Amino acid sequence: MKKAFLVKYGEIAIKGKNRYLFENTLVDQIKGRLSKIGAFKVTKEQGRIYVEPLETIHEDEIINVLKNIFGLIGICPVIVLDSSDFEHIKEMAIAYLKEEYKQFDFTFKVEAKRAIKTYPLNSMEIAKEVGSYVLDQFPTLKVDVHKPQVKLWIEIRNKTYIYSKIIKGLGGMPVGSNGKAMLLLSGGIDSPVAGWMIAKRGVKLDAVYFHSHPYTTDRAKDKVIELARLVSVYTGKINLHIVPFTEIQLYIYEKCPHEQLTIIMRRIMMRISEIIAYKNDALALITGESIGQVASQTLQSLVTTNDVCTMPVFRPLIGFDKQDIVNISEKIGTYETSILPYEDCCTIFVAKHPVTKPTLKSIERSEERLVQMEEMIEKAVKDTEVIGIRA
Repeated sequence: MKKAFLVKYGEIAIKGKNRYLFENTLVDQIKGRLSKIGAFKVTKEQGRIYVEPLETIHEDEIINVLKNIFGLIGICPVIVLDSSDFEHIKEMAIAYLKEEYKQFDFTFKVEAKRAIKTYPLNSMEIAKEVGSYVLDQFPTLKVDVHKPQVKLWIEIRNKTYIYSKIIKGLGGMPVGSNGKAMLLLSGGIDSPVAGWMIAKRGVKLDAVYFHSHPYTTDRAKDKVIELARLVSVYTGKINLHIVPFTEIQLYIYEKCPHEQLTIIMRRIMMRISEIIAYKNDALALITGESIGQVASQTLQSLVTTNDVCTMPVFRPLIGFDKQDIVNISEKIGTYETSILPYEDCCTIFVAKHPVTKPTLKSIERSEERLVQMEEMIEKAVKDTEVIGIRA
């Protein structure tokens, strides 16, 4: 019994004349991800993508890869028949059910799709005939056309495909179909979730991390590298840009009012991130900020921080409660790493009483004291370490 996988996509199907571009990107994503576990043939045909293993690979291993690819809404293990002979199709439908199900006490319905319009039976006739044959072979089954426990699908195309199980995919758009953005990745819960959410819309990710050695240890750096690896399970390769930030933070600490430290440091981070983004053809920045979560995320603080940016800043978590973010973090597998007790550069230099309603004029007035900042930013960008990370 020859086995393969039919993978279904969602939003791509409503694209117009550009649909083939999204389909091709999705096919490339599938090929790239599956190449790590073996050899596969990936083909697209009339609104469907088929994945055929060319060597023996455990089904669960294949499904675990496919269900983490953005753009797929369903993964269906199928049996493939080279013949469209109807008697053969009926016999193989029975063989398939015997292999997939141990007990036959469920309700069922047969759904058929006939892509070859010259086939002697239409879709309704195929479904009726196969359903009748199934009942003859398994008299304990019952038909329920409204809410069946099992749907048996028969698709007759260039080949015939039989399946009854659909494993839910992530949905969204294939990564790379909507440009690239730069994620400001800290060691916390929020930023990996923000990156995951934007990647789900088809955006390829790079990331930037600000490291303050020796105030933050190499364990903190390793934690962020691991978070990037966990996100890359869904996004593919991420280039992580590790910016040495200690000198800049100490300089701000020495020259500026301490209640403004977080806002000013954040503004400098955004400036550096934008420079790196432009150098790497990214079109936007991504942060994990949520209104009111901390002092630097009040509406006034966000407006003041945003003022230094010329490119769009995406904040997909802006209206989320913390528990909403934690729930997604647990779902995507980043939570346990995010809560490891290694501090990032922001928590080390946080003020006891940070300003919560900064004004742009007061922040800019304080920044006038930072006369060496331009050359320090240039040096930090120059000394940035880049690590290519993939799961």
